[in-house]
Amino acid sequence: MAHTTHATFAGGCFWCMVKPFDQWDGVHRVISGYTGGELVNPTYEDVKTGTTGHYEAVQITFDPSIISYETILDVYWRQIDPTDDGGQFHDRGAAYRTAIFYHDSEQHRQATAAKAALEQSGRFSKPIVTKILPATTFYPAEAAHQNFYQTHADVYEEDRAKSGRDEFIQDTWDD
Repeated sequence: MAHTTHATFAGGCFWCMVKPFDQWDGVHRVISGYTGGELVNPTYEDVKTGTTGHYEAVQITFDPSIISYETILDVYWRQIDPTDDGGQFHDRGAAYRTAIFYHDSEQHRQATAAKAALEQSGRFSKPIVTKILPATTFYPAEAAHQNFYQTHADVYEEDRAKSGRDEFIQDTWDD
């Protein structure tokens, strides 16, 4: 296998964060899971209580010679409302906040620069609240949550349609 690295993002419900990355050449795998909290080996039930400190997140394994971290960051920003610190769309609570978890100093630099550029762009009237945090242990979610958009397509499409995510993305990024 070619040289690969990881990118880890929290963007609300992890079901909606897999497909946007899964479609790119150079992305080898996108795993739904939990990160940033205190509990070891949390479950979906644990995390959704909002008491573990974990975020629902995705961890992307990619080949940087095919797709750059900068491109992956751009895909990420276009999936979220970076001004909402209470969750994302209809998913509310601490587990659904946004964050970029950097794996090395170069990712930290690029994430910080991308956030600053977005703040300066004037695209949003409210402050960008997405946190940039060091990556910690990533716990893969249960098998039922992996590739949910493929394995439970009807449920995924229904949930995504009622979330308001797609309307926000179209209104914010359709340029």
